[in-house]
Amino acid sequence: MSEKIVSLYRRRLAREKGPIKKDWGGKISIGLAYPNHYRTGMSNLGFQVLYHLFNRKDNVVAERFFLPEGKEMSLYLEGGKSLLSLESQAPMGKFDLVAFSLSFENDYPNILKILDLGKIPLLAEARDEYHPFVMSGGITTFLNPEPVASFFDFFLLGEAEAILDEFTASFAEILHKNQGRRSLLISLAQQVSSLYVPSLYIPKYHKKGTLKSMEPMEDGIPEKVKVACHVSTDALVNRSVILTPDTAFAERVLIELGRGCGRSCRFCAAGYVYRPPRVHEESKIRASIDEAMEDSNRIGLLSPAVSDIPGIEHITNYIVKKGGQFSVSSFRADSLTEALIGDLKSAGQKTLAIAPEAGSERLRKVINKHLTQDQIIEAATTIGRVGDFALRLYFLIGLPTEEKEDVDRIVELVKSIKHHIVKESRTRGRIRQIKLSLNCFVPKAFTPFQWFPMENISTLKEKQKGLKKTLEKEGGVQVNFDVPKWAYVQTLLSMGDRRVGSILRLNHEFKGDWNRAFRHSDLNPDFFVYRPKGLDEILPWDFVDHGIDKAYLIKEYKLALKAKESDECHVGECERCGVCPVE
Repeated sequence: MSEKIVSLYRRRLAREKGPIKKDWGGKISIGLAYPNHYRTGMSNLGFQVLYHLFNRKDNVVAERFFLPEGKEMSLYLEGGKSLLSLESQAPMGKFDLVAFSLSFENDYPNILKILDLGKIPLLAEARDEYHPFVMSGGITTFLNPEPVASFFDFFLLGEAEAILDEFTASFAEILHKNQGRRSLLISLAQQVSSLYVPSLYIPKYHKKGTLKSMEPMEDGIPEKVKVACHVSTDALVNRSVILTPDTAFAERVLIELGRGCGRSCRFCAAGYVYRPPRVHEESKIRASIDEAMEDSNRIGLLSPAVSDIPGIEHITNYIVKKGGQFSVSSFRADSLTEALIGDLKSAGQKTLAIAPEAGSERLRKVINKHLTQDQIIEAATTIGRVGDFALRLYFLIGLPTEEKEDVDRIVELVKSIKHHIVKESRTRGRIRQIKLSLNCFVPKAFTPFQWFPMENISTLKEKQKGLKKTLEKEGGVQVNFDVPKWAYVQTLLSMGDRRVGSILRLNHEFKGDWNRAFRHSDLNPDFFVYRPKGLDEILPWDFVDHGIDKAYLIKEYKLALKAKESDECHVGECERCGVCPVE
């Protein structure tokens, strides 16, 4: 078995350009784990950046682990051997530290699968001196780490560029002292900012099940853990460090144009926890493009809203003139220009995507979208005029205060968009398909919508049924829905406290059968999913400190109930949210 796995991994490495193979002698060994399959993990820029940041240190060797699939998984299950790293095919238990990168709550069950395959006890409290330490980072951990807190020895909360140097130096120093597992964790929590050790905090609950307190057990442990934020003006432009044909972005170099978004949509966690929003200088982006095109002429531009990047047309035109192709992660309808669309056409892009999110003006004000129907129609019209593109539209259903009229307006808006595209495309004789992605609203921590529950599954299904019946009559419109059941699970894992980890364990024991896990749990998952939260309630993630004033989020919550918009983020010019106070 192990010979076949080793052979498979070596063939995979041979297809990669840029993997790092280091000698282990005298170094801290880190198993960098992505809780999904190789194809998905290697498409994640954050995971690639971590790999680079760890391995650039002389005293660290970092190797990758992924969730096996297909024949690869069968080989592990048949042989009963430990999960092996990609670079040196070393067993997971041999590493000093196993570090997970968590981007999506729906990947949480895969954490337990990987630990099981790695022969590491699932619960942190069950590990001894012979097991690796298990840590995690990534955006879901500095939203709400509590649902998976029982499985990790510690978390690094925040942006890796801001905290990894401090952590690595302290971990190396403390590790070599051989002071025992708990003593090491206490020392780390006392010495490293932004490091959270769940076992050093005791949550207490009211009789009704809400959180009463969350207090540290040891002296020198902070009551709140400050999230690290990287705002240096000389920050490097992050890009892919490994190219492989075996990913969703085959042979495409991903480049991060900016981080965070100042639009302040009330449902969007990234728009709040990545404050202040930051954009790289155009000259730095061009330099990164030059470096990237030495490896590939295919570029992927990443940002919460690519069309909002200052000078974006200069950047895209630069790529086209150099003979490159590019794709983009997302657009804002109100900042999409003919020049940008023209460059996308020249680069061979076939599909463009915009996100109205809601069908009615009223509901877009509730979510603070800052986007009118006229702006949406104008964007669609411009797309139809410039090129023969398929258009993907993203909507949310089940948003706070949503009514039947708001859902009906989705149909009206789609019909209007189609009408204008047909009109503009008439001279070409055909139009490409309009593709709708209708997803269920999932509340997220550190947003003004964190107090709202998810809408009931049965109600969401009825809305989906009605929309499908109506939109199927429209020729040239393809409709895709997500599954409300999985939105329910994601909400549970987004909004839950530490007790939810027990349901996650049951799901693992029952081979992914969530319904069975719910039936066998002492907890009622509806408590976390369907219950509106009180504004004065202690929330499971309140100990995480992003610098955001909770009173600001409450104010935004109340404005949403009145369907009133608030101003967008103006970095350094206001002190509304508390992240960047004016001196």
